[in-house]
Amino acid sequence: MKKIDRASLPRAARELLAIVLFLLYMIPFFIVLINAAKPRLQIITDPLALPTDPELWQNIIRVWEHPRVAYASSFFSSVIITVVSVCLLVLISSMAAWVLVRTKTKLSSLVFMAFVAAMVIPFQVVMFPLVSWFFSIESTLGVSAARSAGVAYARVIFAYLGFGSSLSIFLFHGFIKGIPLELEEAALIDGCTKPQTFFRVVFPLLKPIAVTVIILNGIWIWNDFLLPHMLLVGGPVQTLPLAVRAFVGAFVRQWELILTSTLMAMVPIIAVFLFLQKHIIKGMVEGSIK
Repeated sequence: MKKIDRASLPRAARELLAIVLFLLYMIPFFIVLINAAKPRLQIITDPLALPTDPELWQNIIRVWEHPRVAYASSFFSSVIITVVSVCLLVLISSMAAWVLVRTKTKLSSLVFMAFVAAMVIPFQVVMFPLVSWFFSIESTLGVSAARSAGVAYARVIFAYLGFGSSLSIFLFHGFIKGIPLELEEAALIDGCTKPQTFFRVVFPLLKPIAVTVIILNGIWIWNDFLLPHMLLVGGPVQTLPLAVRAFVGAFVRQWELILTSTLMAMVPIIAVFLFLQKHIIKGMVEGSIK
């Protein structure tokens, strides 16, 4: 009888544990998927059963063409807010982190520690002062997010930029510390200015950590409900989480539309995650240890 290799047992146990965890994490997605293809009565009576007559495509059309929810407009609003917020976070946070790393002063260390300390402050602590501050500024400037889509976009994007910059700067800061200073000195000797040195030498090297920042902030901004609810409610702009909430009434809950719209909101961010996920672990490890 062939002896069992003891060295292979821990690896097999880890693989088995990974499979079990994968199945556990996939259960909520599976439940959403099968129930999005059912009529409302079947969802209520037997939510764990497979659909007997799938109606997924019909439910998608009903969600997309719903006259009261404007799901299509909400989808494009979420795309605009997420893309613009993430791009600004990557650009501004990387520049700020680079300056903080290369400027060896007590002030730069103090500023970096302030960003790190801001990571532990929950949004719920500052949400009411934040909203009051936005209203006071808009009142002073004579603009209103309730009437102008541009003001509404600027309001929520600016808020995401403030709340997402702390973690982004922390990750970029750790990664940039591992980039040899000699590369930048060589660029300066060749005649590059400071901005040219950053964009031509440093920024291309930040691809792994930039992808990590994109994924972490993109998932958060795409799925966030509380901040858009406070800053966009009652205005001309709404995001996908706000659109999904519109299917929940005081007395009637359209479960087939709720689950279908939730599934439709999950698919784009999952696709982006799968496309970029190979860079996440590498970027997070290098950005937090170096």
